[in-house]
Amino acid sequence: MRLLLIVNPTASSMTPKRRVHIQKMLGEQHRLEVAETYRRGHATRLARIAAAEGVDVVIVAAGDGTLNEAANGLVGSSTALAPLPGGSTNVFARTIGVPNSVTSATELLIKSLNAKSIRRVGVGLANERYFLFHLGVGFDAKVIAQVERHHWIKRWFAHTVFAATTANTYFRNYDRKEPAFQVEKLDKTLIGEGVFSIVSNTHPYAFFGIRPLTVTKDAGFDRSLALTMFKNFDYLSTLTAMASAIGKGKHLQKKKSIIQIADLDGLRFISHHGPFPYQVDGDFLGEIERLEVSYVPDSLSLVVPSTTQ
Repeated sequence: MRLLLIVNPTASSMTPKRRVHIQKMLGEQHRLEVAETYRRGHATRLARIAAAEGVDVVIVAAGDGTLNEAANGLVGSSTALAPLPGGSTNVFARTIGVPNSVTSATELLIKSLNAKSIRRVGVGLANERYFLFHLGVGFDAKVIAQVERHHWIKRWFAHTVFAATTANTYFRNYDRKEPAFQVEKLDKTLIGEGVFSIVSNTHPYAFFGIRPLTVTKDAGFDRSLALTMFKNFDYLSTLTAMASAIGKGKHLQKKKSIIQIADLDGLRFISHHGPFPYQVDGDFLGEIERLEVSYVPDSLSLVVPSTTQ
């Protein structure tokens, strides 16, 4: 097979030694080309060119942000996407069963390529940006924006930085009571008002260390989007949500302060008082006053871990 390996040279776990090891392993059985990313959005362009030139699989050895960019260049094409863990958390790779060890992940990828373990999956679309696992509107986007200001620290102390920034944002930099937006279906049926929303294409929402953080299990490649919306973010609601997320997320459905709706083909966020922050797949995209979200089925080819022996 013809492969393109996209590498983010600044990714937290992608050392030169590991990169050489990956290239050697992949190049033994396949025709391999390698490209580095140098700026924001570069992976989208590299993936789009690869698809146009007939590359079979684009492999991304980087974090979720670079993986998302590559996916945006491949949606609608026949070229498949394959993640290798190169970032600090690697949410999507771990979600589909890729080991967090680069060597083990590469070995499994080679096995999957040889077995032609590729399937079509659906993705979400937020305005003009596709997402693989989730869209965050409000609080988590604010946290990510703060973290990205200190990206050089994140490279080495990712989980500590996220925990500290989350606490600081919660107590100092976010309105937890007044609704920031309203959410409606595409036919303008009002769903409700909220301070924080997550639109899930897969689950879990994220990982903290080895623990998955689950807000809903009503999301996956074989069904459309699931909405989790917090009407407010008071102490009790937040503590309950955190405890539930570290568990299996099932108790969130019983909270009156939380709205959960599954199998949505689309929805719309409209600002109440000024722009709200949003992020896709852990990548902060800025602030906006209106956001159109939709589900795009069978739009991306994905290499999934082979279950054959």
